Amino acid sequence: MNLHHLRLFRAVAMDGTLTGAARTLNLSQSALSTQLRTLEAALGHDLFDRQGRGLVLTEAGRIALDHAETIFRTADDLAATLRETGRARRALRVGALATLSRNFQMQFLRPLIGRADVEVVLRSGAQADLLRGLEAMALDVVLTNHAPARDAVSPWLVHRLAEQPVGLIGRSDLVPPGMGLRDLLGAVPLVLPVRDTALRAGFDALLARLSVVPGIAAEADDMAMLRLLAREGAGLAVIPPIVVQDELQSGLLTEAARLDSLTETFFAVTQQRRFPNPLLAALLAPEA
Repeated sequence: MNLHHLRLFRAVAMDGTLTGAARTLNLSQSALSTQLRTLEAALGHDLFDRQGRGLVLTEAGRIALDHAETIFRTADDLAATLRETGRARRALRVGALATLSRNFQMQFLRPLIGRADVEVVLRSGAQADLLRGLEAMALDVVLTNHAPARDAVSPWLVHRLAEQPVGLIGRSDLVPPGMGLRDLLGAVPLVLPVRDTALRAGFDALLARLSVVPGIAAEADDMAMLRLLAREGAGLAVIPPIVVQDELQSGLLTEAARLDSLTETFFAVTQQRRFPNPLLAALLAPEA
């Protein structure tokens, strides 16, 4: 098995036919078929099932294609990195937890936005998927508010970027004048992060200390949805002010109370690389 075999296999998988892939590759159909059989023999599994005139990936074929894509991304990264050693990288590939504040992401990337010599590529998703992309060098950095577990063999470098305060934020018509925090929490509907988040755990602990049973109007695992629910007047949201900074500045929302015992921490996750992306240095410099 070699990269040549994998490239031919990927071409057939993308086209779905030997005829079309052979035409694209400028090979004879018989030569392409022979190369595929060699790869299947090396892997010990059939990679395609024939359906009519087309070829459909088997389960082993889908697994092989996933690995092939990772291999080619790594090879491309190697070539690009070695070509660009000693001069600024032109692209920064950023993965962000799908539920992470967009305002925070923009704040992190602001030093690069608008630079003519820089392209920022943004991808969002689940943390496990993003970390796999980071490990495969398809991403340069992952932004998250949940630091991944680290042990003696984990590859992650976790950079603590910021610790943001958390407030009780909503429309001013929901905030009774002159009401203290304890009474406010018991009187006004609340919009809360879901229970499997660190922020919700801290807020539930605060409620227990104050002996308050809240009225919960909504729960969401997405900062953007918490923001929208607050804008719609569903209740007062437990949320970092940075998430709704535009609404606070315009007066659409108000911070009814600051929850001093709660904070939201934001992290950048990278991994040790011999040729790190130079664009990251400026973004991570405050934590250096």
